[in-house]
Amino acid sequence: MAAATSPRKPLVVALMGPTASGKTAAALELARHVPCEIISVDSALVYRDMDIGTAKPTAAERASVPHHLIDILDPTEAYSAMQFRQDTLRLATEIRARGKLPLLVGGTMLYFKALQDGLDELPQADPALRAELDREAAELGVPALHARLATLDPETAARLKPNDSQRIQRALEIITLTGQPMSQLLARAPKIELPFELLSIALEPSDRSVLHARIAARFDAMLTAPDGLLEEVRRLRARGDLHLGLPSMRCVGYRQAWEYLDGACDYAAMREKGIAATRQLAKRQLTWLRSMPQRVVVDCLDANATEQVWQQVAAALLDKP
Repeated sequence: MAAATSPRKPLVVALMGPTASGKTAAALELARHVPCEIISVDSALVYRDMDIGTAKPTAAERASVPHHLIDILDPTEAYSAMQFRQDTLRLATEIRARGKLPLLVGGTMLYFKALQDGLDELPQADPALRAELDREAAELGVPALHARLATLDPETAARLKPNDSQRIQRALEIITLTGQPMSQLLARAPKIELPFELLSIALEPSDRSVLHARIAARFDAMLTAPDGLLEEVRRLRARGDLHLGLPSMRCVGYRQAWEYLDGACDYAAMREKGIAATRQLAKRQLTWLRSMPQRVVVDCLDANATEQVWQQVAAALLDKP
C-alpha cells in the first residue's frame, strides 16, 4: 500500500525590502500577471490621515488591486505584531477562497518574523509600571534605561537604538513582570506551522549608496510636494489629541517634522534628520533581512528587478495549488 502523502499547501508570496527599494511598484507589476490581493506589512500604513510621510499607495494604485491593512486605525491607536499575525492569517485564507494570490508587501520586518515564527504570549502592559518607567526616562534619560537593559537582557539591548524609548521601556517592563529577559521568552516561543507555503522575495540593493540617494530624493519630494509632509503634520497637530509619545507620531519623518514645527530645529536640520532617520531604518531592515536565510534575493537596482520577481513567483505557482 502506497504511503499517504500530505496535501500540498497553497502559496502565499511575501515581497520584502528596505524603504525606497521599489516594493510597491514590483507588487503592482506582479498583479498584472496574476490575480492577487495585497496585504500591507507596514506599521505606519495602518494609520488614517498619514499618507505623505508613509509613502502610502495612491488611491489609483489601491483601486487597481485590493489592498488590506491600510487605513485601519486612528493615529491615537496602537497595532501589535500579534494583531498583524492574526489579521494576516485570516486575510490570506479569505483571499485564497476568492481564488487569488495573497501578496504580502512591506518593510516591517518584525511583522514578517511574527508571521513566520509566531510570538510568545508576552504580558500585557502595566499602566503603573509604565508610568514609573516614563518618570525614570524623563529624569535619567532613555540612554540610561538602555544601559540598564544591556545588563539585564544584552541580546535585546544590542538590537535597539539607545534612544528607542518605546521598545526599551517595553523590554524592561517584561523583565519586571516576568523575571525573564524578553530575548529568552521569544526564543522559547513555539514555532507554529503556517497553513500555507510562504515564498519570501527580498528586494535588496547591490549598492547601498544608490539606495541612500533614493531615500534623500523621496524625502525631498515629500517635503516639496503641494500639500506635502509639513502640511500633513500641521493638520495632525491641529487635532489636539496627538503627541510624540504615540507610536504613530514616532514614525520616521513625522517626528522630525513635528519637532521642526515645534521650533526645535530649522528646516535644513529637519531635512537632514529625516533623511538620516530613514537611512537608519533601511539599515535595520537590511539587518533583519540578512537573518532570514530562506529569502530569495533580487537586486532592487537591477533594471529587470520586477521581471525577476515575477519569474520567481511564476515558478512557484507551477508547483503549488
